[in-house]
Amino acid sequence: GDIVLLAKPVTLTEGDRVTLTTDVPVATDGTSKPEKLLYAVSLPPVHGQIEHINYPGVPISSYSQLDVVAQKVSDVHDNSHRAGKESVR
Repeated sequence: GDIVLLAKPVTLTEGDRVTLTTDVPVATDGTSKPEKLLYAVSLPPVHGQIEHINYPGVPISSYSQLDVVAQKVSDVHDNSHRAGKESVR
């Protein structure tokens, strides 16, 4: 089936960390098991990284919808750039 992903922008400044919740990315594929959906980070943030809260400082390249629901994934801005927009794909 089709997969629907709804995402909202998040603003980070130097050194900020935002924990991803279902208010930011939420996906559904029409099945009864949304917790099995996986996100793959194909284009990480230029000025930071996506990381699992149990492993701070270690960038991850994938995570599950269950991780998002449990608030276990963060977008962390490094201190290398102050302004500008970037996105994570």
